[in-house]
Amino acid sequence: MFGNFLIPMDIPKEWGIRSLVCPKENDVVDKKSDVLQGTLDLMVLKTLHALGPLHGFGIARRIEQVSDDVLQLNEGTVYTSLLRLQQQGWIVSSWGISENNRKARFYSITRLGLKQLALETENWERIAGVIGRVLRLERQG
Repeated sequence: MFGNFLIPMDIPKEWGIRSLVCPKENDVVDKKSDVLQGTLDLMVLKTLHALGPLHGFGIARRIEQVSDDVLQLNEGTVYTSLLRLQQQGWIVSSWGISENNRKARFYSITRLGLKQLALETENWERIAGVIGRVLRLERQG
């Protein structure tokens, strides 16, 4: 465990995060991804830091857009993450009007969330580096 986030490999597949890329073919497939809740939390924090206050639908669409639609997030998954982040004090919410002129809850990152984002970004980069080194291992003999 890193901070309050989990390392990859333990998100329940029924949480609805899907990967749509088949690595060996150009065909699109519907394959569940092992993206974990901590990774989604990190992406949500970074999205709010980069773009400012957003509603849940906007956060999900922006993450999908940045991922070139490799990640498809259902609203339940994103709202679970938003609730978890609020309970930690890393984001706050307030009511506002969306671009469709509808009442919506907008989320913003807090100072505590900014500190957590920096910590988790550092942890993620360290772990990604380790995974990269392991994947570059060559067969001996």
